[in-house]
Amino acid sequence: MSQAAIPLEHPIERCVSAIGAALDDAAGSQATYLPTSAKRRALVDLSRQIARLEGLRASVLAASADVADEVSARNPGAWLAHAARLERSDGRRLQRLGEALDERYDVLASALAVGDVSRAQAEVIATALDALPSDPDPSLLGRAEAHLVEQAADFGPRELRTLGQRVLEVLAPEVAEEIERQAIERGERRACRLMRVTRRDLGDGLVRITADLPVLHADLLYTQLHAYASPRRDHLENIDRRDPTTGERLPYSLLLAQGFCSLLERLPSTASPAHGGVAATVVVTLDHDKLTTDLATAGLSTGTRISAGEARRLACNTGIIPVVLGGGSRPLDVGRKKRFHDSAMRLAMGLRDQTCRAEGCDIPADWCEAHHLTPWSKGGGTSVDEGVLYCGWHHHRAHDPRYDMKRLPNGDYRFHRRT
Repeated sequence: MSQAAIPLEHPIERCVSAIGAALDDAAGSQATYLPTSAKRRALVDLSRQIARLEGLRASVLAASADVADEVSARNPGAWLAHAARLERSDGRRLQRLGEALDERYDVLASALAVGDVSRAQAEVIATALDALPSDPDPSLLGRAEAHLVEQAADFGPRELRTLGQRVLEVLAPEVAEEIERQAIERGERRACRLMRVTRRDLGDGLVRITADLPVLHADLLYTQLHAYASPRRDHLENIDRRDPTTGERLPYSLLLAQGFCSLLERLPSTASPAHGGVAATVVVTLDHDKLTTDLATAGLSTGTRISAGEARRLACNTGIIPVVLGGGSRPLDVGRKKRFHDSAMRLAMGLRDQTCRAEGCDIPADWCEAHHLTPWSKGGGTSVDEGVLYCGWHHHRAHDPRYDMKRLPNGDYRFHRRT
């Protein structure tokens, strides 16, 4: 009688099964009852084993192109991020690390596999090594790898990042300055290509702004913010350094945020380029009859609503223009005296139109151009009532004889190609 073949289990599969079994055995155990010395050893050893697992996961991921291909994922990192419910950025970082260890850095891979470096340290070292030039000494990369792995025994990721940036000063001081110059210039060009500012509305009055900036401009910003948040600036009324309820000192990150807000509110409009035909400003609109009530709200030219109290406070600041509806106004009709709409007209038209007035177009008013409904060359006047805001695309259509315009009940204009 033949014996059924027993499928062979890969060592990695056995490892995963053993880890699961060991964790099941430890589940429910109370760390409270561990002696202090045992907790200390457990925390260090657990961190070491986690590093080894991270290395194993990165190794498997580097060999998992077939997994991604099977389900038509962009790459193994993207597949893992979805399958394991990770951040997409974490999937990308883990894939980059796995590829670096598999293709380029054997010494670093071995150190991570035995837990001599953490994943964070490995990522920093791999990034530093990737930034090194292959010239002039082909052995330089290997020496730098061995040196940084050795330094990982004494330094964390932050210190290793600095050591990685200066490693040539230790290993090849005769060429370090020239290579550093090239690296800095290369980094500056890369930063100019990749810098980004993104916005995400979090709700309940908060917005998250994420900025990837060149180092120079990040330092310029933080120099200003530190000046606002410095303990030596306790006399600044716009910085609340203690919680009014508890009296405890506020976190430094919150002080920096207060300083950032204060800086933005005090930027003079003259320091900014013209935007939409006027200086870059935020316009606050508030009903005149409700100006003195606490129940009133105000609108910004960006479409945001704020409290009347905030509006009254902002009305004193440079770069923020108060417009009280029902109150006095600047002349908004110059007839035939001027051909072009001035800044006051542009502000009024922006408040009225909010966006391009072509039907279905949502280009913001600040990006639009003022258009005469009756061409100035044909006797039309220059005024808010005789003007409308169009984006550049629709402004060209408005002057294109192949199109006609029809005003809709809501004030928008419908473009239609003539037959």
